[in-house]
Amino acid sequence: QVQLAESGGGLVQAGGSLRLSCAASGRTFTGYSMGWFRQAPGKEREFVAAISRGTGYLYYADSVKGRFTVSRDNAKNTMYLEMNSLSPDDTAVYYCAADRRSGAQLQNPYYAYEYWGQGTQVTVSS
Repeated sequence: QVQLAESGGGLVQAGGSLRLSCAASGRTFTGYSMGWFRQAPGKEREFVAAISRGTGYLYYADSVKGRFTVSRDNAKNTMYLEMNSLSPDDTAVYYCAADRRSGAQLQNPYYAYEYWGQGTQVTVSS
């Protein structure tokens, strides 16, 4: 099993930046692909970004490409999401997820991921 814990959420003004962290424990961190999802009120949980295990290939949703950067620090068993140029449309609960899958399928719906954190709230004010 893998335990995940998100942190770094909070309130930020439009145009600002935040960095989210996802700390992993329980099993070998490098053996899992990692992803970020978000869910805004009244909307479906949507894919944000992911890092594939093995290759380290990065995937981004079109809505965040060029603004968000996903990375991982294997020594710290932690994945990060650097969010820049934030807008109110980015307001959501952000979830960290892990899965043994790799490649483009990491962009598939959230229910394909095996492990999840509890989420961290990001609120962007206008």
